[in-house]
Amino acid sequence: MVAFTSLLTMNSVNIALPTMQHEFGVPPSAAQWIVLAYQLPLIALVLPSGRWLDLVGPRPALALAVGGFALTSVAAAAAGEFAVLVPVRVLQGCFGALMLALTPALASRAVRPEARARAMSVLATLGPLGALTGPALGGLLLESSGWPAVFLLNVPICLLVLGIGLRAIPAGRPLCWPDRSWLTEAALVAGAVSAVLLGVSFAATDGLPWLGLLLLAVPLFLLWRRRSTSAEVLELVRRPGMAGPHLTLLGIGLAFAAMNLVLPFYLQRVLHVDAATTGLTVLAFPVGMVLAGPLGGLLGDRWGARRTGLLGVAVVAAGLLLVLPLSESWQPVDLAWRLFAAGLGMGLYGGPVQSLAMGAAPRSRIATTAATIQLARSIGFALGPALATTLWAASGYALAGMRLGLGLAVLAAAATLPALALSRPKVAMVASPR
Repeated sequence: MVAFTSLLTMNSVNIALPTMQHEFGVPPSAAQWIVLAYQLPLIALVLPSGRWLDLVGPRPALALAVGGFALTSVAAAAAGEFAVLVPVRVLQGCFGALMLALTPALASRAVRPEARARAMSVLATLGPLGALTGPALGGLLLESSGWPAVFLLNVPICLLVLGIGLRAIPAGRPLCWPDRSWLTEAALVAGAVSAVLLGVSFAATDGLPWLGLLLLAVPLFLLWRRRSTSAEVLELVRRPGMAGPHLTLLGIGLAFAAMNLVLPFYLQRVLHVDAATTGLTVLAFPVGMVLAGPLGGLLGDRWGARRTGLLGVAVVAAGLLLVLPLSESWQPVDLAWRLFAAGLGMGLYGGPVQSLAMGAAPRSRIATTAATIQLARSIGFALGPALATTLWAASGYALAGMRLGLGLAVLAAAATLPALALSRPKVAMVASPR
């Protein structure tokens, strides 16, 4: 349910992005920060969140993460100005980072190792159910009640999650305050990522000097690298077989986010369809994910996680290649079946690839590993819109620039194939749950 509500929010807000850009009177390069402001803390906080969650009880952590997420959703709906909405989205992303790190850890601990790919595919299926519901409900709410209602979609789900989780999950250890190094590490990561995103986002519209910000990321990363807290993360990522799944999650996340930014603008600005039709059209992608997710988990446990992941990534790349033309003569249905094909690949790859990483993790570092795989995905989610917007802006926000953004998505998906093919995880010894 946590996986469900996080993707519900992400996809419904993307549908509302063209409307909010128009109402706030900001250019697309600024409007994308409604999305990036949420992604940034996901990247900055997910690593320290994972280490912190290895030390605290899952039930109080769930209450903090989901309760905070619900409250900030209400605050986002009440924000009447762009300058208010963006900081609220940053705060919402802070709680989202806790949710991201917590969810795979709970699922991995709940099942035997031989069922791990199916467990991860449950997350990879329930998440798309949120994506499935978000565009349709978001588009309808946008038409009937305006964009603030879109942010309220997840509030009832959060309350349901709290009701179930507080009863079903053992309390374990109480919450404790993270030490000051937690905030220092988050600030360094946030600064490095912000420098990259700002440089990429504004270089096309405001000049190449903005690319100089990318250089600022280097010393910030080196400062993080020198900290003692980075040692266990680097040791974990260097374990045999860890790099391939992480790079795959990053590349597919980038491809998905680039596509997700471009398509609402294409449907509403090029094909001139309304928000409700936009939501129903992009619904085809998560429908494919939902249908293929259980099959991906089953194949991952029976046929092999790496081979199933490779099959899924190849189908994603082929589906996005079919979307790439973005013809002005298409009808929404012409886009929908192509998105459905790409969604099938996403459903096949998600659970098995996460299972590869979680299976190689030591028992004592389950939450930290969950955080690193979510960090890889979140970096992709943040870079996708930034790079796609830069390519789009370079063409004067024309259709050709949208195709360039989709081309980036195709290349990112295809580039993950060799990384995953060469991955040979060393499975950690994990005790079966009682």
